[in-house]
Amino acid sequence: MQGQLRGEDLSFTIESSCAHCGQPIHIEMDAELNYRIVEEGAEPLVHVPMVDFDKLDDPSIIDAF
Repeated sequence: MQGQLRGEDLSFTIESSCAHCGQPIHIEMDAELNYRIVEEGAEPLVHVPMVDFDKLDDPSIIDAF
């Protein structure tokens, strides 16, 4: 969202770990919400919330959750 507001293409890496085995997991995501799991064989569940911004009354998407 930040990139869309600024008119910039942003990308980032999420660094996490498996809740079951503790294996590190890195998820790379781009401005179009395309993502890639860096570790071979890792298959985490990835959820991208869908928000109808025309109906969002909260000041931020974070407040909607």
